[in-house]
Amino acid sequence: MTYVTKSILLVAVLGLSACANANRFGNNNDAYGADGYGAGGFDAGIVPGSANDPSSPLYFQQAVGDRVLFAVDTSTLTPEGRATLDGQAQWLLANTDYLAVIEGHADEQGTREYNLALGARRANAVMEYLVSRGIASNRLKFISYGKERPIEICSEEACYAKNRRAVTIISLGALS
Repeated sequence: MTYVTKSILLVAVLGLSACANANRFGNNNDAYGADGYGAGGFDAGIVPGSANDPSSPLYFQQAVGDRVLFAVDTSTLTPEGRATLDGQAQWLLANTDYLAVIEGHADEQGTREYNLALGARRANAVMEYLVSRGIASNRLKFISYGKERPIEICSEEACYAKNRRAVTIISLGALS
């Protein structure tokens, strides 16, 4: 090995060994310091903004669920959809700084105009359900994309079923 390679390897080993000692600064005797944060700097391993942070939009999307699916040619909520929306309502009630835009979508069957109207009915059904669960209507807005933004593109029922949906998008700040 060359001198440069040996030097780089030595620096890497020293750097990794320094990271291995969580108590290297001597300010705590257990896993948590005086400020209540763990060695990683976050309380109980929760990384702010991550999927394990219950107040983050990523948590909302992955753990609560950001979408509900619909049957063919309908805007009626299914029992599974209502269960997802109950979770969304609980999250929105606990995180009052967030607003939501509900996107209505349809599969590729039917005309553009028909699917825009169907997507609007689906998004409105979701919005009305959330309002019925205590979410202030001024925190919600809906938009229809009809068949213009499919998740799956194919002419099979499996693809159509994924595209018949309403998606709740979470954001901070005022709705425009």
